[in-house]
Amino acid sequence: MTDITLYHYSRCSKSRAALALLEERGIKATVVHYLDTPLNAKQISQLLSKLGINARALIRTGETAYSEMALDNPELSESELIDAMVKAPILIQRPILEVGERAAIGRPIDNIIELLA
Repeated sequence: MTDITLYHYSRCSKSRAALALLEERGIKATVVHYLDTPLNAKQISQLLSKLGINARALIRTGETAYSEMALDNPELSESELIDAMVKAPILIQRPILEVGERAAIGRPIDNIIELLA
């Protein structure tokens, strides 16, 4: 059976909707509360590969940490952006569903539905 992991933030309505969708479908997933159990740089890099995006696309630009860390600087490298997400996990888009070697950001929730199809 394929491992299924939901990177979840309980205060996020989209994340709660993704968890509810999994529960409604009877899908057992490992739920990672990534603010309580932050991801390391290797884990973020692996997620980026499964998502098929770069680090900048995974960052939530509306978070206070984004401006405080001056992450709008276009000269920041991929590893610098990943390090920023390690230091401030609130910056990571949510929710993220990982199914084996594939993953999707649940904004919109249709991305998760498509991944599960």
